[in-house]
Amino acid sequence: MKRIIFPIFVFFTIIFSNVKAQTVFSVQYKSDAKVKVFVAQYKSDADLVVYKCPYKSDATGNDGLWYFTSYKSDAKFPIYFCDYKSDADIVIYFADYKSDAGWKNSSKKQLFY
Repeated sequence: MKRIIFPIFVFFTIIFSNVKAQTVFSVQYKSDAKVKVFVAQYKSDADLVVYKCPYKSDATGNDGLWYFTSYKSDAKFPIYFCDYKSDADIVIYFADYKSDAGWKNSSKKQLFY
């Protein structure tokens, strides 16, 4: 029985370890980023509405719940904040409430996998 349980445990550990939190780090140079981001002034202009989580454990899935890390090595996604919308891969809007977070343009969802 132990021989069956251990491989199953390892399998689920590997699968769920890939479902990491949306941890991000703001890099200084565009070339260091996985994703280039532009912050919209209005929610209606955004591809993704983002809520900044106070705790890493709150930033789950791929639904705009982001936790900003202190170190680039701790982040899954190094991002660069662009000055111009045309330079960005994605347009985001920072929400005040967790319940507002989510995708408006799901075609760009693959940027955060």
